[in-house]
Amino acid sequence: MSILVVGSAALDTVETPMGKVRDEIGGSAIYFSAIASLYTKVNLVAVVGTDFPREKIQFLEERGVDTRGLQVVDGNTFRWSGRYDYMSNITETLDTKLNVFADFHPVLPEGYEKSDFVFLANIDPDLQREVLEQIPGARLTMMDTMDFWIENKQESLIRTMSMVDIVTMNEGEARLLGKTESILTAAKGILELGPDMVIIKRGEYGCAKVDEGGYFTAPACLLEKVKDPTGAGDTFAGGFLGYLRQVDDMSETTIRRAMIHGCATASFTVEEFGVERLRTLTTEEITKRYQEFYNFSHLHDW
Repeated sequence: MSILVVGSAALDTVETPMGKVRDEIGGSAIYFSAIASLYTKVNLVAVVGTDFPREKIQFLEERGVDTRGLQVVDGNTFRWSGRYDYMSNITETLDTKLNVFADFHPVLPEGYEKSDFVFLANIDPDLQREVLEQIPGARLTMMDTMDFWIENKQESLIRTMSMVDIVTMNEGEARLLGKTESILTAAKGILELGPDMVIIKRGEYGCAKVDEGGYFTAPACLLEKVKDPTGAGDTFAGGFLGYLRQVDDMSETTIRRAMIHGCATASFTVEEFGVERLRTLTTEEITKRYQEFYNFSHLHDW
């Protein structure tokens, strides 16, 4: 039992009202693996340059993440620089350098094709399909995307969506793709493309799941300290899919619990810059926060 994640590994420069870090390790595949590995075995596929500080992801290998799929190519690692303004709820991208990521084509080491769960993180939808074609026996496939692909490769993106079980994106991206202000209408439109489920990430307001049975919303955790929201969506996916893989059940109740696990794990991510909080995160802490979610969202009999 394992999850295959294909995505980016990056060096991020991030500025928030709480401070600034430069060349902090990040990327969708790294964030996802940091959480999903607390639940199950993870096979990671990404690309980095020779400048990538490999020792900084040793904690992933110590958790059992198979990093044979992390390609090291001559050149510089993908870099992203951004600024967050919490008061206006605006994320500003200051600079993006694709570097070796520009020519990335996923290569699955021997055994990776046996992964039964697959998370296609935010990469070119053409590459996402390349991966899907290499793992025809996967039991559950989930993909993420972003506004860039919606605006520039929408036809390819729609083809990929038709091939997966679950599509996830944030509410702004859902509105952009659906050309509507209603995230419910947008999600229903995505369902018509072929997937069985759509999960809309709503940041500090939690998330919403839409499928043929209706919809379910999960809240976000109120925190006293929010340093850096980078990677929260990918750690949500790590908690969500990691829990589903761990319990090996796809009932409605389990899916709803998995959404809470996703919200819980994402809430830890934002407490520190980069993956710093995730290095020491334990399953016991996740269980405790899951219980906190239950307590603040359950309608008790008074």
